[in-house]
Amino acid sequence: MLMHETMRWFGPHDIVNLRDIRQSGCAGVVTALHHIPVGDVWTVEEIQLRQSMIEAEGMTWTVVESLPVSDDIKKGRGNYLLHIENYKISLENLAACGIKVITYNFMPVLDWLRTNISYTLPNGAKALYFERLAFVAFDLYMLKRPGAEKDYELPEIAAAIDWMATRSEEEKEQVFNNALLGLPGSMGRFTPEEVLAALDSYKGISTGKLKENLIYFLREVVPVAEKLHLKMAIHPDDPPYAVLGLPRVVSSEQDIADIIQAVPSPANGLCYCTGSLGVRADNDLVGIIKRLGQHIHFLHLRNTKRDANGNFFEADHLGGDADMFTIVRELLLLMRQRNVSLPVRPDHGHQMLDDLNKTTYPGYSAIGRLKGLAELRGLQMGISRSLVD
Repeated sequence: MLMHETMRWFGPHDIVNLRDIRQSGCAGVVTALHHIPVGDVWTVEEIQLRQSMIEAEGMTWTVVESLPVSDDIKKGRGNYLLHIENYKISLENLAACGIKVITYNFMPVLDWLRTNISYTLPNGAKALYFERLAFVAFDLYMLKRPGAEKDYELPEIAAAIDWMATRSEEEKEQVFNNALLGLPGSMGRFTPEEVLAALDSYKGISTGKLKENLIYFLREVVPVAEKLHLKMAIHPDDPPYAVLGLPRVVSSEQDIADIIQAVPSPANGLCYCTGSLGVRADNDLVGIIKRLGQHIHFLHLRNTKRDANGNFFEADHLGGDADMFTIVRELLLLMRQRNVSLPVRPDHGHQMLDDLNKTTYPGYSAIGRLKGLAELRGLQMGISRSLVD
């Protein structure tokens, strides 16, 4: 049994179109209704409109990524009760349209952070990169977040001052713009004022409080998902540690285990992302499959290369810190045990070849993801054949 191969599509405005995805060999598409405001209901009509586009190209809408959770829900304030009820209605509408896997995250304010979205590799391809010191400099001296100095040690602050003094204005502007990027699938950027206001709105939301709000949300929506035979798959934090003074609650195996144990249900599970989890050396990627595999509903297979200074970049799918051979082998054994073909997508491909001349969503150019998909396809085919009894 092999994984169900998919690729992410950001909708009609995505430069990577559905025909491109079909030509990659995928039978499934991962997408979302990005045009619907967060907190509003996804109607059956809007879901079916997106489905019809995908099915016209001979594929199916396999996984929702993401049905977003509003900041009001994450904070437990404002319109959070209305948004939770709307979320339940959206789940009902998705189930009515036959979609079974729903991905979401619980990251406050920013869904992801990188300081360089066009980091040049030795072969000329470009990758996403997070430079720890550049981010510290951004936080302290570009964004000028109030109280930020309390989050860093004195040597790191001194190094950030030196970084600011030795970098060109162009380099600093690049970091500034990249750190303020919006949601995946959007080329828009937040303004510093918007980010500072959003950060201020999270005052008083500790790690414990954010986790409490997540569990409250799950206790409300998971019973609905279970009744509808849906699978909820939470995506890990990216990067998997606190940033901008914001708490993170899906960064480690213990975090994931806490979430599953708090709301035990076959509907409450994980989007297993080797890239996000792999940024932390203390995350045992193979062990997570062995111990929490019954709750894995969706796979993001990508690789990162980290160093001792907190920097990391998106490596080749088979070439980073994650032992992709062992991971894929363990996943194939898990699927055999569960008698299920898990949906998978290659994630954050390099910008390369003809795509170097195109403007695509960061990490989501076509050729780099196709390369990753081909590598993963060959890897799992070889392992699968070796596992035949």
